Amino acid sequence: MIEGLVVERAGQKIGVLADGKIYRAIPLGKVRKKEKIYAGDKVFGKVVGSDFVIEKVSERKNLIPRPPIANVDRIFLVVTIKEPPFQNFLLDNLLVVYHHFGVDSVIVFNKIDILEDEEKKELERWSEIYSKIGYTVLQVSAKTGEGIDSLENIAGSGISVFAGPSGVGKSSLVSALTGESLRIGEVSEKTERGKHTTREVKLIRFKEGFIGDSPGFSRVEALNFMDKKEVARYFPEFLECKCKFSSCLHLGEEGCEVIEKVKSGEISCERYKSYLKMLKTFADWLSEVEGCKD
Repeated sequence: MIEGLVVERAGQKIGVLADGKIYRAIPLGKVRKKEKIYAGDKVFGKVVGSDFVIEKVSERKNLIPRPPIANVDRIFLVVTIKEPPFQNFLLDNLLVVYHHFGVDSVIVFNKIDILEDEEKKELERWSEIYSKIGYTVLQVSAKTGEGIDSLENIAGSGISVFAGPSGVGKSSLVSALTGESLRIGEVSEKTERGKHTTREVKLIRFKEGFIGDSPGFSRVEALNFMDKKEVARYFPEFLECKCKFSSCLHLGEEGCEVIEKVKSGEISCERYKSYLKMLKTFADWLSEVEGCKD
């Protein structure tokens, strides 16, 4: 058997890249009954004529649902300071959800070429907040090409997907990297579908890696995918805290170090507010904390 990678999945059509060539793939009956095959799957099989007969699907390290792609190495979460204005709650939700799916996130601030001085300060402030807690943050412009080289270096291996709100320039960035544009619109929060379809997914070859041609979520709610008790696990800055109780939800319990760090400024007030909003709750004491007032 030889190894292949599923680079196209559209309805019943499967395309597998093996030995530098894309074959129409046909799963054996036992595979078809046991496994559902997705773009990004690593498969083993034999070339028979012009077809690739899939005999085995390797175990996946992850599977994101929309677009359905397996073995994703990273999500580029594209945002902007303006046009459209930055919404940290939306970004924080996406960070939590993709972390839940076992995918690394890279935050990409696009359209930096249109920022005025005060907006550049805002960009640096947010970049520092996310860099401080361990995220890779890139500042780029698809229009001028500034920062695209740093994006290329990261996207040049493994499987990458672009996600983020409408209008931030995901298609422009993919086009700047690959010469091709994303063909399908955002994944709607309400319909959970793209503007056309999310059933067809292709992986675009880029250097030694691949970029999914269907964008990920444009917006999402963490509690659609997990219990409220799980959300705190996906806030890296919370994990460094040693609360008195292991079951602490960081909502005012005795001995909560997260709350102490919010009050001291060690944990971003904006990030903590996102956490509260995800849990659909609020904290009166926040208004008394310097810098936390709305």
